[in-house]
Amino acid sequence: MAAQSKILLPLQTSERSITQLISQLTNLYLTHRMKISRAVYVTLALALINRLRNAVSEQKDASIQAAQARLHRAGRAASEASATTRKRVELNSEFFRNLWRLLKIVIPGWKSKELGLVVSHSFFLVVRTLISLYVAELDGKLVSNLVRGKGKEFFQGIAWWMLVAIPATFTNSMLSYHQCKLALQYRIRLTSYLHHRYLSHMTFYSLSALDDRIKNADQLIAVDVSNFSNTLAELYSNLAKPTLDIIIYNYSLSKSVGGEGLFMMSLLVQLSANIMRALTPPFGKYVAEEARLEGEFRSQHSRLIDHSEEIALYSGHEAEKDTLDKGYFTLIKHVNRILRRRLYHGVMEDFVIKYLWGALGLMLCSVPVFFKIPGQQLRGMGDRTESFITNRRMLLSSSDAVGRIMFSYKEVSELAGYTSRVATLLNVMDDIQAGRFEKKLVSSSVTLSPTADLNSPIIDEKTNSCSSILSQRGTIVESEAIEFTDVPIISPNGDILVEKLSFTVNPGHHLLIVGPNGCGKSSLFRILGGLWPVYGGTVKKPDYSDIFYIPQRPYLSRGTLRQQIIYPDSLRQMRVKGVTDDDLLKYLEEVGIAQIVDRPKGWDAEDEWPSVLSIGLQQRVAMARLFYHKPKYAILDECTSSVTLEVEKAMYDTAKRLGVTLMTVSHRRSLWRYHSWILQFDGQGGYFFGGLDADRRLKLEDEKEELELQLRAVPEIERRIAELTD
Repeated sequence: MAAQSKILLPLQTSERSITQLISQLTNLYLTHRMKISRAVYVTLALALINRLRNAVSEQKDASIQAAQARLHRAGRAASEASATTRKRVELNSEFFRNLWRLLKIVIPGWKSKELGLVVSHSFFLVVRTLISLYVAELDGKLVSNLVRGKGKEFFQGIAWWMLVAIPATFTNSMLSYHQCKLALQYRIRLTSYLHHRYLSHMTFYSLSALDDRIKNADQLIAVDVSNFSNTLAELYSNLAKPTLDIIIYNYSLSKSVGGEGLFMMSLLVQLSANIMRALTPPFGKYVAEEARLEGEFRSQHSRLIDHSEEIALYSGHEAEKDTLDKGYFTLIKHVNRILRRRLYHGVMEDFVIKYLWGALGLMLCSVPVFFKIPGQQLRGMGDRTESFITNRRMLLSSSDAVGRIMFSYKEVSELAGYTSRVATLLNVMDDIQAGRFEKKLVSSSVTLSPTADLNSPIIDEKTNSCSSILSQRGTIVESEAIEFTDVPIISPNGDILVEKLSFTVNPGHHLLIVGPNGCGKSSLFRILGGLWPVYGGTVKKPDYSDIFYIPQRPYLSRGTLRQQIIYPDSLRQMRVKGVTDDDLLKYLEEVGIAQIVDRPKGWDAEDEWPSVLSIGLQQRVAMARLFYHKPKYAILDECTSSVTLEVEKAMYDTAKRLGVTLMTVSHRRSLWRYHSWILQFDGQGGYFFGGLDADRRLKLEDEKEELELQLRAVPEIERRIAELTD
């Protein structure tokens, strides 16, 4: 026993020394508690400032790099590896830069309706937080009165509880209303802005014909803009309210349980949050990819509908089914992958947020019960119960706020995906309106043989040559006449159809354009219409409103019969021009279809005109539209292929009488007599431009056909002569 006493004595002495040391450190800390707290808060503030400074510096560097990359991007072939790599959607400086650009669109100014809604929404968020704080205190008093057995005070608290419910429910409803209203206003602003940009300067055409970066502009404008607006409005509520709750509740908790416990818990929460963030999958990238696959699947169905007749004639339904199934199963596979990632992430997130942080919270709420907090005096079971319940209620609200912020990280990632897609559309439209295009080169001049070396300098030289040509620009001068001087006719793919084209069309000099398919006829008209850029030389032409184009299959818009004749004018613009329905009827009489007005509602009748009217009637309606507009020049691209010769003659005679200079693409000999000049392409890069003697050319063509017929008969004659000789 004596030996055991000798062994236990040093252990007891050691325990007393540790206890005394802890007591001394505690007293020292309590003595200098304010100074230590201030030092900790200053350190945290400096760390936050340094983090913000680094973030701003990174954003500036990223902006400089993006500007340099943008300068070198003009004329670059989209087939390069860097262009084919999909852009990763991340929460980086580019995301915040794109988001800031979109925010300036949806909230255009200090006096805008949207900013007023944001301020009003913020006001109700503050009111909701203050009500929640009061309810937490009231909850603590109710439980305290219940424990003490004070029935009168308990029922008074119940009455106050019911009274507080009135402003609380109204505030919640107003928050929901403001969120939906903000989403709607954001969509209105952004859609209006995109429509203005998309439908100006022929951007809608250039986006699909001259550039390969945007494949589904319709989905971006109709679907992704709506998703962006809803996510942005929802995210503001899901971030602003929890942030405000955290600030107010933590301030109240720091006075109740001490700043030390709150600081330690914040460190543990931050540590677990960093771990969760590191393990969180890139949901923004997944959302952007899912939206892209959805767009491609929808585009495949649209393509099937647009080309249903051709596919049916080819019996290509099985091939189209394989294509649709492949696109659909690719989409489903990606969605299943997202669901699996969300499952694993949800398990981890729920465990950390609900249970780990809940246990830490209970320990924090018990601090005033087991330790003496300066400035607080808890007397008896009732005070301890009230303090614990109030602190627990505030901590639960604060933890819920932190949880909502953590859950909103996925929403931020989704917002990053929608922001990236909408911002990409805006950036591409900026490039297009500045004359910068990116299109995959499939020119015949760079066609590779199966045994070609992809690293061959010859191939690189050809590719660079095509890119260089597409990056050049010619000169456009407004003039009364149409004149091309050394203008290369180049397709957007880089095919040089005509190296240098020069011709002049003066008012009243009607031009016939002939040549094989793919020789440059359509490219010429697209340059005249301002759809394609001028890659060199000089083009003199009148304003685009003085040039009217009628294709073989005219475009008929949705609307009334009257709108088919006056398109793209509106009824008000027609009235301003002094044109009446009787004038429109005369135009229809000129082309022999005045009877189409004899239907229910007459000029105000609405129908699916492309389906109701045959191709021949559509071509007559298009010519009546030409008579209404009376342009200086008209480009007629096989627009009389489905009408009789008598109607064709009436069309051309009326157009000439109205002073319209005609530029016709057609292989019908009956049209030669209406033109005085001819531009003939040979399909090999050459052309002829000169006067057209229709009668003489018809005789020559007849003689040529007779000679060709005789030549085809020569082998048979020679065979017969050989038989007779034998």
